[in-house]
Amino acid sequence: MGVVTKRSSMTFFSDPASHYSHRVRIVLAEKGVTVDVVDVDPDNPPEELSDLNPYNALPTLVDRDLVLYEPNIMMEYLDERFPHPPLLPVYPVARANSRLMMFRIQRDWCGLVDRILSGGNDKDVEEARKELRESLTATAPLFAEGPFFMSEEFTIVDCCVAPILWRLPKMGIELPEKPARAITKYMERIFAREGFKASLSDIEEDMRD
Repeated sequence: MGVVTKRSSMTFFSDPASHYSHRVRIVLAEKGVTVDVVDVDPDNPPEELSDLNPYNALPTLVDRDLVLYEPNIMMEYLDERFPHPPLLPVYPVARANSRLMMFRIQRDWCGLVDRILSGGNDKDVEEARKELRESLTATAPLFAEGPFFMSEEFTIVDCCVAPILWRLPKMGIELPEKPARAITKYMERIFAREGFKASLSDIEEDMRD
């Protein structure tokens, strides 16, 4: 466009296919943070990454002298660093509940997602697919409790749930129409958000073409 933009002080090393990187990109987009997003092939990371992150892992967030390399820590840091719009509730009880939900998503769903997308042996992938489909369907009533996941406002928990739901077609998971109607409606609302659309990498856009 011919406009010279000042390099951002913040750099996000992102795996463009990973739901863990995606959740942080949603936070960045929802808050309108100026950031250099560097797409990295996890099988061929740049030397710079190993200098910054002792685990040489993705995602990695660099903000001046601060280097963070755990997605949920990044999300909470960004919420404190850029308070508007807030993505964690103000009150301690609600805040603790949000963190508990993030923990449950990690324990109950993320491991299954990773097993499916790792392309391991067919039996293991099929078992994980069945378990995730059944677990999501069982939680459908929770998606009906408000416009967002157990909340009236868009929160950090939605940032964890949305990348998983976006990947359902890629994982070969089709939710049962009637029992999972609340999830389908939730997906329509979340995927229509400007922040969500702005968060998508090219690879992620192709997941639902």
